[in-house]
Amino acid sequence: MIFVLVTLLALAGGISLAAQSSINGRLGRAAGVMETAWLTFVLGAAISFLLFFFFEPAHAQTLFTAPKWQLIGALFGVVYILVNVVAVPRVGIAAATVAVITGQLAMSLLIDHFGWFGNAVIPLDGGRYLAIALLAGALALIYIGNSRKA
Repeated sequence: MIFVLVTLLALAGGISLAAQSSINGRLGRAAGVMETAWLTFVLGAAISFLLFFFFEPAHAQTLFTAPKWQLIGALFGVVYILVNVVAVPRVGIAAATVAVITGQLAMSLLIDHFGWFGNAVIPLDGGRYLAIALLAGALALIYIGNSRKA
């Protein structure tokens, strides 16, 4: 049951990322890329602070005691937002989203296969190779569709 609930939460997260990318892409074109990224992070920081303050339980480590290499994850969020704000107005939400998901899947498969960052090792197999090939094919089809309309 918990697997289904967490999977549905992840699906909702994906839905919100697509909506965010679309909205931020339009705002970035109208108001500026850096302004849009700034707004995203300021609002995100404020909401995160409130959630942390009221709901986050104590943990064994803090941001000050965690291994420093783990803090680089925040940098990747900045890269993601900036790239999406630039990409969405130029290639469309579908192409940008499938490109992001393809990149996520490819990196996830490498992380699983090699057990990077302290994760469990889950070797590549035929099904995983097929998954990345299908996503790459989806990206190619979306690109072809976009090219025909341009």
